[in-house]
Amino acid sequence: MSIGGGSGLATLLRGLKNTPARLSVIVTVTDDGGSSGRLREELGALPPGDIRNCMIALSEDEGLMSRLFRYRFTSDGGLHNHSFGNLFLTAMASVTGDFAEAVRHTSEVLAIKGVIYPSTNSSVSLRGELEDGSVVEGETQITASRKRIRRIQLNPPDAPPLPGALSAIAEADIITIGPGSLYTSLIPNMLVKEVIDSVRASNATRIYIQNIMTQPGETDHYSVADHVHALNEHCGGPLFPHILLNNRPPSGDILKKYIAEEADLVEIDRQRLEAMGLNLTERDLLAEDGAIRHDPDRLARSVFEMAGL
Repeated sequence: MSIGGGSGLATLLRGLKNTPARLSVIVTVTDDGGSSGRLREELGALPPGDIRNCMIALSEDEGLMSRLFRYRFTSDGGLHNHSFGNLFLTAMASVTGDFAEAVRHTSEVLAIKGVIYPSTNSSVSLRGELEDGSVVEGETQITASRKRIRRIQLNPPDAPPLPGALSAIAEADIITIGPGSLYTSLIPNMLVKEVIDSVRASNATRIYIQNIMTQPGETDHYSVADHVHALNEHCGGPLFPHILLNNRPPSGDILKKYIAEEADLVEIDRQRLEAMGLNLTERDLLAEDGAIRHDPDRLARSVFEMAGL
């Protein structure tokens, strides 16, 4: 079972796809920016973007159909920058009358490996309480505020999970969360009713995969322990005792590009992490493609090693 959203989760799934594991995924549905945000605003649809990315990552054949689902329209009209995959999922949800059913049927079209669950079938947004006490509505506005985040909440707070997602958590041998945006891709999944209790009751190996870089407007100056503390605070205590870390520094030239965009390497504050009773696993997880991100296959192998599989 993998929990998250955004490009980080898709990276992990590309690696897990090549293993014999039975895969299940819980994906956040709080995005309100870009194509997904426009579909939410104009049609009242659940945001399909993160789920579309995971579907493409898990597609058995990342060929023509995957390219089609990635395709973005370029025009002077209303279709500009909409993803075909987003439009397909939204149309399927209208036809079936159920977003989760739309995800299931679209997964069959793409012949994905595994099962993808939206974190909830309800329309939810994020509410952020910032360090200065102000409250900001919506994922995009929370990040744009550029203020330190104190707490994230779902609005409404009682969104129910899909029963199949809870069953998948109970049956899992490994549960991962991350990599991905801490406050807008990871934590929102845990705030859906019953998810925290289900994960806590599980006998699975529970692993938090740490981001390599901080995220401007969301985790500026955060160390690994800061990330873990925020996750624990929202989960009512420690929930993922195993932490997977990249320990290979990127090249100085590549790092300069990220620093120019106000991102930096996440500091591994080992003493503080060990004082929190966490089990640290450090590996060379860096992709060798000119960007600072995880290598999918190394990431998947490390997850299985941590679980003794």
